[in-house]
Amino acid sequence: MLDPTHSRQRQKRILDCLNERELDAIVLGLPQHVYYASSHRPFWLHSSAFVLLADGRSIVTTADASAKHPAADEVVHFEANWMGTQRQDQPEVVAAHVNTILKHRKIKCLGIDASAVTAQLSLAFDGQIESIDAAMWQIRRSKFPDELALMRQAIRCSEAMYATARSIIKPGLAEIDLYAQLHAAAVKTSGEPMTALLGNDYACGVGGGPPRKDHHAKSGQLWILDLGPSYRGYFADNCRAFSVDRKPTEVQMKTWHAIVDCFPIVERLAKPGARCREIFAAVDEHLKSTLGQGLPHHLGHGVGLQPHEFPHLNPRWDDVLIEGEVFTAEPGVYSGEIIGGIRI
Repeated sequence: MLDPTHSRQRQKRILDCLNERELDAIVLGLPQHVYYASSHRPFWLHSSAFVLLADGRSIVTTADASAKHPAADEVVHFEANWMGTQRQDQPEVVAAHVNTILKHRKIKCLGIDASAVTAQLSLAFDGQIESIDAAMWQIRRSKFPDELALMRQAIRCSEAMYATARSIIKPGLAEIDLYAQLHAAAVKTSGEPMTALLGNDYACGVGGGPPRKDHHAKSGQLWILDLGPSYRGYFADNCRAFSVDRKPTEVQMKTWHAIVDCFPIVERLAKPGARCREIFAAVDEHLKSTLGQGLPHHLGHGVGLQPHEFPHLNPRWDDVLIEGEVFTAEPGVYSGEIIGGIRI
């Protein structure tokens, strides 16, 4: 799990946001935010909240006695289930606990994220409320060592999945069978169930998509695997393309070389202060000049507590790279001529 010591440091980032906006308190209800700030990862069927006061004190409200040594000065527990049945009113219950805390401390100006808990809180809170979602996305960009450690374990899961894929991909293999075996490889490597559904792409002979029932790989096709295993809340995102019969055509190899040559461009340009639009444009121009077609989708995106985060290597955003963030660069080309696509 996340390290409480690092969560205390993350709280300082959130406290800076609180002071900048002249708020009395901040309440986080999104499970990823509660985990980020407190090192307590709520069970997926449980609601929780993290409260940060202007004096720097923090409070976690969570189910039963599930929080083990969280980075918080106070922990408030509630019954999340009755006789083994999960309660459906948990967001309202947690919000009521938080509202009592806020009333006791005479909180008037409150910042909240977007979540089921804070939606209930906004109905009951008697004071000024403003959203801090945009700020939280930025606060989360630069990763701490404990976050990177969890991401490295998720990446080790993807390495085991690719080793399995290389050993079993052949003509006739069903997409769903590949998916099942890759899922098993990830779980055995992590030693526990993953945090989320095993994304992203497992379809053969096309540009991507989930595994399809009764679809089998054919000779000559390319099989894109875009793997997003998760470990204790954090994601990996690694992509490879396989020639099903291990006999790539000349045009497939030309396309592969063009994709591989994108990475020195990214590595040369990606540094703190670089504009993501410019990195996208440089790779797009390279593909246009070598293959006659540019990028049909983003060049990449941030990865962390969620599969897609800042920064966006995408012309629809104008992000600037900062030190310490993690992103995937995944250039891709797709056409009938190469019988599928290549994305790496």
